[in-house]
Amino acid sequence: MSRLELQDLRRIAGAVARLRGEAVREVTVRSDVRQMRVELESGVILVVSAERDAQGRPRLEVDVVDLPHDQTSRQQIEVRFD
Repeated sequence: MSRLELQDLRRIAGAVARLRGEAVREVTVRSDVRQMRVELESGVILVVSAERDAQGRPRLEVDVVDLPHDQTSRQQIEVRFD
């Protein structure tokens, strides 16, 4: 196992460990079965996808997307014209 593969496994394990104790709200799988999206009750989203690297070898990607800490704030810029 290469050092890069080991780092990837550690990153994936860390991402999934953050989800311990979470309840699943919804699971969506792409029609080509290359990506799965898991929405949790807390609003966190887990995305698992299978891709191929530059050499054509299969590669697993796992990402955890958190909600913004302050959900009441809007993520836009207000512009006033006087």
